[in-house]
Amino acid sequence: MDVPHSAAVRGHGDADGASAPSDSRQFLTLRLGTEEYAIDIMQVQEIRSYEQPISMVNSPSFVKGVINLRGVIVPIVDLRLKLRLPRVEYNDFTVVIVLKLLGHVVGAVVDGVSDVVSFSAQSVKPAPQFESALDARFILGLAHVGERMLIVMNMEALMGNAEIGVAVTA
Repeated sequence: MDVPHSAAVRGHGDADGASAPSDSRQFLTLRLGTEEYAIDIMQVQEIRSYEQPISMVNSPSFVKGVINLRGVIVPIVDLRLKLRLPRVEYNDFTVVIVLKLLGHVVGAVVDGVSDVVSFSAQSVKPAPQFESALDARFILGLAHVGERMLIVMNMEALMGNAEIGVAVTA
C-alpha cells in the first residue's frame, strides 16, 4: 500500500481538471476512532500499510519502535496513544503515514486514511478550549467540508522531536 506523495496529490482538482482556488490548501483526512482529522498534504511523504517496527528501549509508550525506510531510520508513533485515546487492535485498515516534519521523517500510526480535501485557511475556525488531555497547541482548528467536521492538526507540534522523545544528533 505504498502511496508516494506525488500519487496522493494527483487528480484532486475539480472534475473538469481545474485546480483548487489559490487560497485553498490540500489536506489528507485520517481517522482515529470515530473522529476525522486533517493534516497538511505537503507534510505527507507516503502512506504505508502497518508493519511491526523494531522496539526501542526507554522510548515513550506511544513510540511503537522504528523501521528502516530505504536506509532512513524512522520512529513510528501510535497517534491514538499520543493523543491519549483508547488502544485498539490493528487491522487491515491500519496504516502508517510517513511525514516529513522540520527536516525529519516520522511515521504516524492511524486507524485509516479517507481522502484528500481542499479548504482555505479562512475556513478553519478556532476549536473551543476545554480542560483535556489533548494539548491545544496540537490543534489548529476545526474545518467543515460538506457535512464533515474535521479537526485540523498541527503535526509539527504534535510530532516534533521533543514531543515524541526522540533526540536528534547533528
